[in-house]
Amino acid sequence: MLSRRAFLIRGSLATLATACGSANLPEPEDKRQPPSARPLPDEVLADVLGRALDEAKSLGATYADARVHRRRHERLAAREDHIVDVGSRDSYGIGVRVLLAGAWGFASSPIVSEESAREAARRAVVVAKASAGARVRPIELAPVSQYTDVYRTPMQIDPFEVSLAEKAELLLSFWPEAKKVAGVGFLEADCEAFDEHKVFASTEGSVIEQRIVRVGAGYVITAKDDKLGEFVTRAHELPPMQAGWEHVSGSTLQADVRKMAEDAVKKLKAPSVSPGKRDLVLAPSNLWLTIHESVGHPTELDRALGYEANLAGTSFATPDQTGKLVYASNAVTLYADKTTAGGLASCAYDDEGVRTQRWDIVTKGRFAGWQTTREQAGWIGEKASRGTSYAEDHRSVPFQRMPNVSLAPGAEAIDLDDIVAATDDGVLVTGDGSWSIDHQRYNFQFGGQMFYEIKGGKIAGVVRDAAYQSNTLDFWRSCDLVGGAESFELHGTLYDGKGEPMQSNAVSHGCPPARFRGVNILRTRERT
Repeated sequence: MLSRRAFLIRGSLATLATACGSANLPEPEDKRQPPSARPLPDEVLADVLGRALDEAKSLGATYADARVHRRRHERLAAREDHIVDVGSRDSYGIGVRVLLAGAWGFASSPIVSEESAREAARRAVVVAKASAGARVRPIELAPVSQYTDVYRTPMQIDPFEVSLAEKAELLLSFWPEAKKVAGVGFLEADCEAFDEHKVFASTEGSVIEQRIVRVGAGYVITAKDDKLGEFVTRAHELPPMQAGWEHVSGSTLQADVRKMAEDAVKKLKAPSVSPGKRDLVLAPSNLWLTIHESVGHPTELDRALGYEANLAGTSFATPDQTGKLVYASNAVTLYADKTTAGGLASCAYDDEGVRTQRWDIVTKGRFAGWQTTREQAGWIGEKASRGTSYAEDHRSVPFQRMPNVSLAPGAEAIDLDDIVAATDDGVLVTGDGSWSIDHQRYNFQFGGQMFYEIKGGKIAGVVRDAAYQSNTLDFWRSCDLVGGAESFELHGTLYDGKGEPMQSNAVSHGCPPARFRGVNILRTRERT
């Protein structure tokens, strides 16, 4: 017999199906983008989600949510003139989370049926009861509005409808051009795509469907000197993006091959950097990673309170410093935003059904806010979640994950060339490289792809064997020039790990170029 909850969910899904057909998205330029299709018909999904929620409530849960989640990943890799790897993964199932006796319980199943949904709910209740005796504090959820809505990544070409042959052809097109540059020895290339389709329903009445598609592609060129036994690499700086295949096919990857190859050779022959305190100019392709490590991770509230330490440690920042800590100079405003167009962490709702938003983390240098979920909001006396709950797949419990964290552009219309021209003695860094940061997200060291000496406001040449070292507060307090809106770029990563067992999240960080005064430039090795 159809439950009232399943009946209501079925009606909501019918509404979402209509919305899918009339969403305000760009018209496809390629017929390879099919309409967004659910893995199961509306009535089956409604029954499955309804049974999970009904079972949880009948067993005493004060709150429950259920998520039918499909996650696909496809990747191709090439080495010079041949394909070396083709991979495809696909997971599908239901995850059920319950709140009972002030404690969480979670269970999942790879079978999407009414019986498996009920069984997952029963197991989640058992987990909650077992956890209740060990809880530190009762879990209280910040209120949330009820939503019936749909979100889809705007795109023209669905990457999962592009043939493997076409993707392989792209990867194999780079080497013939790169090998024309004397000194180039190797080239590795890859492309990948992620597709997340999820339907969320809660006992509070929300029914939300989202399809999020992310793509990335690039190559790394190696230049070598056989006589000296030396080699260096140069990676293309195309960022991954929440977008369709047009982000890759319309990029400058092919057009840039010769320049990237020539950069690698220049880097191989360049002198080592002169170490010491220098002004540091960072292009967005480098600065995004520094933002990720020194701002994104330390402002996750669970890290600051010691509830999370895997992979990235805890945090030097604490809640009592909110509104007081001078995190950066007055030129710096850093904000979180899960609505950024193209952002890898962007979506309309998080995995608790909270509408996503933008808010300041640092406002004109002063520490202003944290990343929170519905549970965490009350920990610091806030009335609403910031909407940062995320689960990698149906098997994963939702928890706090990093939103897109970005550096706001300055008010003046200045770009990278202007910042270089204003710098007498410094180093310009483009592209991301190796990095290291301590377990409180404080002391750090970052490398890059290309390093250039700046002398008298001009680029004086390429240098190598360089890195910059500082601590989070000294670094951001030394920022005195920030580029304008026209120089803002979005970069990021498809892989950001957190939790135990580990989950992976994709996240972007936008920024203009910026200058930092008197930063310690390291020479990472002496050339013989």
